[in-house]
Amino acid sequence: MDLKTQIFDLIDLRSFSNLWYWIALAVTWSTTSHWILGVPFDMVVRARRLGGQATQDLETLVRIHIGRITYIVDEAGTLLSAMIGFILSVLATTGFVYGAEFSQAVFLIAAPLTIVAVISVRAARAIQARGLRGEGLMRHLSVLRLGIQIIGMISIFITAFWGMLQNYNVSILPG
Repeated sequence: MDLKTQIFDLIDLRSFSNLWYWIALAVTWSTTSHWILGVPFDMVVRARRLGGQATQDLETLVRIHIGRITYIVDEAGTLLSAMIGFILSVLATTGFVYGAEFSQAVFLIAAPLTIVAVISVRAARAIQARGLRGEGLMRHLSVLRLGIQIIGMISIFITAFWGMLQNYNVSILPG
């Protein structure tokens, strides 16, 4: 056995049969649905429950993160879009045309996260344009979180279906 074969046997690139992939998928979507526009959702719940200083803290943190998001998109949005499009195209091509399971696995995480990024930028711009504060801001963040959770559920379902299909089609017996 040569060194290359030993290394690839050690690093299993069959992602859909790897428990760590499914843990990473769950952690990715759990984290994504908790941090809405860079703000932890428990701050929204606390602001809704307590009001006062908690609401002011939420508004301040949202304003800071929205300013950061819109600045990045305004300054480097075109370049980021091109890079993300290129990376997703490479992953889709190597994964689904050439059959690289690792590329399929990464694509099935990255593509929905790209959709989440787009709707987050749109939400940031809408909050900024409307000058939302207080209950209106909390409602907007809650609706955004619900949308992200729906995207996550659909993504997990499609990934699980595709992963089961891949595991079903790949025999565990050599030869």
